[in-house]
Amino acid sequence: MRTLTIVAFLGVLPGIGRAQEKQIIQVPGPSLGLPFSTAVRVGNLIYLSGQVGTPPGSRQLAPGGVGPETRQTLENIKRVLEHAGSSMDRVVKCTVFLQDIADYAAMNEVYATFFPKDPPARSTVAGSGLALGARVEIECLAVAGA
Repeated sequence: MRTLTIVAFLGVLPGIGRAQEKQIIQVPGPSLGLPFSTAVRVGNLIYLSGQVGTPPGSRQLAPGGVGPETRQTLENIKRVLEHAGSSMDRVVKCTVFLQDIADYAAMNEVYATFFPKDPPARSTVAGSGLALGARVEIECLAVAGA
């Protein structure tokens, strides 16, 4: 019973007493037929799915390694945020996934150019493989525009 009460409380907007609706955000362009939404907005928060360094509408990674892939990944994030009415300066949390932790410095060098002032909170993890053979994938949480 206590768990049900807590779960019900989490679905309610404080002070309003009703569940928040989710809005699916899909950026215009060719669909790649993947089984997830580009982003989802709930209240004033936008949850972005992980992005990799492929130009919009393509499954080919930006050539040149982790630096160019990171730049394209962050350009993709910027595009999604702008479509959703937000911006890079409204990002509050990122999670960076690296195929190889040895790419940390190169990724960080590019990443810092997209968040030059008051960067968001961030976690970085390395694994054994990412979608499409990417070297970097980044997911974000951002505040929606006014």
